[in-house]
Parts: sequence; structure tokens; C-alpha cells
Amino acid sequence: MSTSAVEVSDEKVKAWWDKRLIEIFCDIFIKKILKGNRPGTHFTNNGWLKIMTNFEKETGKAYSQRQLKNRWDALKKE
Repeated sequence: MSTSAVEVSDEKVKAWWDKRLIEIFCDIFIKKILKGNRPGTHFTNNGWLKIMTNFEKETGKAYSQRQLKNRWDALKKE
């Protein structure tokens, strides 16, 4: 199981990623890319908002943009 963390005040809140969450995450990212929310190499602000909203709706987890971006970057390296 992989983790990403975002610093909140003096503590770190970890985002836990299991296979199901990663599959949902990837599906959302692919849909947003196909809908034009990533016109170049980066997602638009609106694209990130939609990603965060859809991810929370589908998983019940309210991960921050930074947590999602960290996972995206880690998956690209893998």
C-alpha cells in the first residue's frame, strides 16, 4: 500500500491508496483528459476541481489537490 501526505498545520494527514482507490483515481483522470481538462501537460484549475469533486463523490474521501497530484506524479513514475 502506498501513501502520499500533505502537511496540515503541524501534523501530516496521510492519504491511503488501495487498488480500488487507484482504479477509481485513474478512471477519473482519464475521463478528465478526454474531456479537455488537460489542454497541455497540466490540468486546468477547473479540471482539478472536477477531479477532487468526482473522487470524493465516488470514494467518500476528500483528498486535497496536493494529495491527488502526489499520487498522479508517483503513478507516472511507476
